[in-house]
Amino acid sequence: MNHEPLYTTLNQLKAEFDSYRHLDNERIRQAIELEYTYESNRIEGNTLTLRETDLVINEGMTIGGKPLKDHLEAINHRDALEFIKDIARREIPIDERVCLDIHALILRGIDPRNAGKYRDVPVLIRGSKHVPPAAYVLAEEMQKLWSWYAEATGHPVAIAAELHERLVTVHPFIDGNGRTARLLMNLVLMQHGYPIAILKGDVASRLRYYDTLEHAQTTGDKGPFITLVGETVQETLERLIKTLKG
Repeated sequence: MNHEPLYTTLNQLKAEFDSYRHLDNERIRQAIELEYTYESNRIEGNTLTLRETDLVINEGMTIGGKPLKDHLEAINHRDALEFIKDIARREIPIDERVCLDIHALILRGIDPRNAGKYRDVPVLIRGSKHVPPAAYVLAEEMQKLWSWYAEATGHPVAIAAELHERLVTVHPFIDGNGRTARLLMNLVLMQHGYPIAILKGDVASRLRYYDTLEHAQTTGDKGPFITLVGETVQETLERLIKTLKG
């Protein structure tokens, strides 16, 4: 699959975005980050609405009738996002330690036993034909992943997408694989000057997300998933440019 036209578009949009970056402000960033937390958790079945997510993470409110776990997921994702923003600012290399620290934040207070640790049991992914590797080979598989990332070349959006895909394919954690993978993907994007890519949690978007991932996992063809991530980055860039120009 030829992604060069997409990369050209992304490069042009990023250059335009950079020219308006001095107009960026905290309120715009907060709105984008809130939406990202809401959508990333929504993909995984969190029931908080966008407004409720805002009230939980920015006002410290408890939403009646909603599970404690949903509240913790929102707060934890907010804190994990702040963590990767700090990693990007300090230009710390992305490695296994960063990945485990992100996961520890995602499951903090939800599953203390497994937070920041690789699984020690076999897993199956509901609704997927892909079978993740056995627990006893996880250390080796994750070493392969980080060796690949250390030598990866190409467009930053493609590298970010593939890091995401490789992590969820190994599925190293009992829970929180998707959120951790999306945070790592966005950390790569941040380190290359791109804004957050917000993969959506509505039914149609979630179906495309899972279908393109499974296609990569079962056929080795990562093209459709890279396209999805690239189009998502493009959407964010276009939206930010329009907002900043307006």
